[in-house]
Amino acid sequence: MTPPVVHSLREQIREHILEGIVSGRWQPGERIVERRIAVELEVSQTPVREALRELESLQLIESAPNKGVRVRNLTADDLKESYPVRAGLEQVAAELAAGRLSENTAALEREVAALREADLAGDGEAQVRHTVAFHREIVRAAGNAVLLHTWESLGIEVWTTLSIRWFSPEPRSHAQDHQEIVDAFRRRDPKIGALLKAHVLSCAPRV
Repeated sequence: MTPPVVHSLREQIREHILEGIVSGRWQPGERIVERRIAVELEVSQTPVREALRELESLQLIESAPNKGVRVRNLTADDLKESYPVRAGLEQVAAELAAGRLSENTAALEREVAALREADLAGDGEAQVRHTVAFHREIVRAAGNAVLLHTWESLGIEVWTTLSIRWFSPEPRSHAQDHQEIVDAFRRRDPKIGALLKAHVLSCAPRV
């Protein structure tokens, strides 16, 4: 059984704010009041401030002197910018991890199985969670701390959430897409890096 994912308080608050933006609770240009979130969630303002700072570093929100924090007016083009960078990193990760993952795809298979259930249930949140976990397993298997840190700094979960929820409304078989990557690792496909790069780019929002 896969152990439950434990998120830090900052991560929980970040997800709460992100959900509010995705759902339309906070519209583009609307102010997000740190103190109100702290009161609503019954937490101090420090972790709220940390979560907002992280979302600002990802350019999801913006702050200005005497104006506070506001939601950016994001477009599909904004979201697309991170995908070529991510695709390049994952191409390198796949090539470095190819030997290890060709021998043991169990971790990837678990995420594909979970994605299959999420697809059947139409559970968008689970689709995001297990899609990100699948790709994280590949990057982690590369065994390169710098690569993993750089990949994590892109805010993959945030952008995947927005891409799937805002710009990919049509049903998509996330499980099948990722099973093809697993199969490529198993057969030791020499083009695994290019395959994963193409896969990531195919997930970018359409404009």
